[in-house]
Amino acid sequence: MARQAILSIDVGGTTTAAGLVTPQGEMLAHAQAATHSEGPGTVLDTLFELADGLAATAKAEGITLLGLGVGVPGVVDAERGIVGEDIKNVPELAGCPLAERLAARYGVSALVDNDVNLLALGQWRFGAARAARSLVLLALGTGVGGGIILDGRLVRGAGGYGGELGCIPINFDTSRVSAFGRGWLDSYVSGREIAETARQRLPDLGDDISAATVFQAARDGHAGARALVEEVCQALGAGLAIIVNALNPEVVLVTGGVAESLIPMEGTVLRWVSEYAFRRALVTTRIQFLSLDKRATVVGGAALYLYQTSRHGGG
Repeated sequence: MARQAILSIDVGGTTTAAGLVTPQGEMLAHAQAATHSEGPGTVLDTLFELADGLAATAKAEGITLLGLGVGVPGVVDAERGIVGEDIKNVPELAGCPLAERLAARYGVSALVDNDVNLLALGQWRFGAARAARSLVLLALGTGVGGGIILDGRLVRGAGGYGGELGCIPINFDTSRVSAFGRGWLDSYVSGREIAETARQRLPDLGDDISAATVFQAARDGHAGARALVEEVCQALGAGLAIIVNALNPEVVLVTGGVAESLIPMEGTVLRWVSEYAFRRALVTTRIQFLSLDKRATVVGGAALYLYQTSRHGGG
């Protein structure tokens, strides 16, 4: 039987990764490179270089390309495959008809969506939420992203903003303002905002502070860092409780760099969830912290292709 694969790509602000992924979720080949290795504004050069290499590998090994699935760090008009204007990490993609360009270059259908949507689809089809009817994935990294699948359907929203869970307001009486909004979940639990808060409150930690610095200081017994981490746990607990109360999904997955640092604090986070969540809803929702790498989003590109083609019978 001839081998088949989806050419799957995860475009990141720092690193772009790609792979040949079978319809069963097996990665046959993988490659990655710095997104702007050729300088500012060169993300498409990087993307095409990786994709060209994998397409050549597929041809040489007799692998049939079914299509492409691509994730980008921003809002996407998924129906038309056009990247939205508000894409800060790779601004040169704003307004780009990426699906059309990829389809023309490789001669197969191409699909483009938000990268966290891909991550959610990948975990739903191949990973920790396999066979669940409903899933919410919360990605805690430099910022906060989300992917929502309800009754087997990806929730994109009317304008593509479905899943913007970092924008959940959890505190109305606050001076805490992130790059996006006042009192939002993002302003408490994103790596960017944890580091900024530490710079203001904990100058003794030095100038070069990251979220990882704060978590390490907390583990080392620094009282101020421990208090800040407890605040992060409470805010995340409140955000997760809103998800449980509003959507009552079968599974909530929490992943990303900040989530990895919080794995030892999972019990504390869940304690705060139980403070805010409707108890009977919480009993029916499984919350799980996961450590995932970029390959998980690459596999999600295949999941996007399979999800969309199964819904529409084609690319």
